[in-house]
Amino acid sequence: MLMPKRVKYRKSHRGRRTGKATRGHLVNFGDYGLKAMEPAWITSRQIEACRVSLSRQMKRDGKVWIRIFPDKPVTKKPLETRMGKGKGAPEFWVAVVLPGRIMFEVGGVDRETAHAALTLASHKLPIKTKIVQRPDLES
Repeated sequence: MLMPKRVKYRKSHRGRRTGKATRGHLVNFGDYGLKAMEPAWITSRQIEACRVSLSRQMKRDGKVWIRIFPDKPVTKKPLETRMGKGKGAPEFWVAVVLPGRIMFEVGGVDRETAHAALTLASHKLPIKTKIVQRPDLES
């Protein structure tokens, strides 16, 4: 599972998920990409599930780029615990994804294989996504 090696602070605030992605909104590395259409927290388990499904569907041909990294800790208090006594311990890590963000890119495979792989990966995510291609790629 993806997670940072070390962080400056163990616990973070929840933050706001407003606005659109201004960075990471273009396909830069591969030929096709999976773009987020809604804001969400994508967990490290969901990222790993997408990575496995992409590499299996493409039969380990081509290359997969993961453009998001889970660097935000999410805390949870134990079940049946009374209120108070501080914030809970970090449970898992998430990547904050805004609409327009390219989450995964694939390259080195044909259009049909890329679309099939990215469609399968999108089923592992809790948000609406769209398959996009690099602007300079001919149809």
